[in-house]
Amino acid sequence: MSRRIPRLPSWLPVDAYVLALAATVALAALLPARGTAADVAGGASTGAVALLFFLYGARLSTAEALDGLKHWRLHLTVLAYTFVVFPLLGLTSGGLVPYVLTPELQAGFLFLCLVPSTIQSSIAFTSIARGNVPAAICAGSFSSLAGIFVTPLLAALLLGSAGGGFSADSLLKIVLQLLAPFLAGQLLRRWVGGFLTRHKKVLGLVDRGSILLVVYTAFSEGMVAGVWHQVTPVRLGALLAAEAVLLALMLTLSWYGGRRLGFGRADRIAIQFAGSKKSLAAGLPMAGVIFGADASLAVLPLMLFHQMQLMVCAVVAKRRSHDPEEPPSRDDPAGPAASGPLSDPAVTVAGSR
Repeated sequence: MSRRIPRLPSWLPVDAYVLALAATVALAALLPARGTAADVAGGASTGAVALLFFLYGARLSTAEALDGLKHWRLHLTVLAYTFVVFPLLGLTSGGLVPYVLTPELQAGFLFLCLVPSTIQSSIAFTSIARGNVPAAICAGSFSSLAGIFVTPLLAALLLGSAGGGFSADSLLKIVLQLLAPFLAGQLLRRWVGGFLTRHKKVLGLVDRGSILLVVYTAFSEGMVAGVWHQVTPVRLGALLAAEAVLLALMLTLSWYGGRRLGFGRADRIAIQFAGSKKSLAAGLPMAGVIFGADASLAVLPLMLFHQMQLMVCAVVAKRRSHDPEEPPSRDDPAGPAASGPLSDPAVTVAGSR
């Protein structure tokens, strides 16, 4: 981590990658893919999603994941916030239709509640706040792994026809585009893991480029279908307000819930940041598979929530860094070494997922 990744000035509260996403959306609005170009972009997007999940599988160390199970109470708590509390709050958004949110935006709002937690930014903010960094690493990894299986199942259960239903065709798409590449990556990790580690920076660009392609394809389809007339400034403001309430609730519940469960300060910080955030990198490809041609509006709430969580959590982490020290919790296997800043946490925030 000694080599810094170029990023925007610190005074500009916008993630550089979010700007790239916004530029991709603008490109799709001005020059949407049509006809043969749309077919080519769709095929490339499908291949990009498969490549992403292959890389996810190849990067995940099974040994490290098993070692992280020592702190199982914390990981179960994060998974409960990610895949139980978040979806329950997301379901309440149904009461906002049609007066506040359109059905399509509400489906996207619910979908963002189903995707797994982030890895990089959870680690970075936990480090800045002097929390349990190893726990944040494992919790984010477990959440991402569980999300590959849990998110499509929850989407089929809770989104119904808005997510395309749970037909044999949608199940086959999920298996072929998400699960099969992930499992292939795990099986081939022994041979390709070293290569991926040596070329981490280049493959990071591949990750981001693949997601930008998915976004361009989804928003192009939305433009061609004429769905964007539904997103008025009033609707957009209402969506942002609903997401602000959602994020505030999750930050509060994860912090005070961790205290009620008897976790120490360092563990509660890891729970708060891993349990209150959502992964853009995992969610966007999944949305393309689950929603198909309707993915353009479905991914908008997730993209907005991603930027909001980065800005808010940066402030929260800074405040937490001034908290008085507490002794480590008795069930923390890492002990006092579990907390402490990384060498350059800001680098990780710039590449957050």
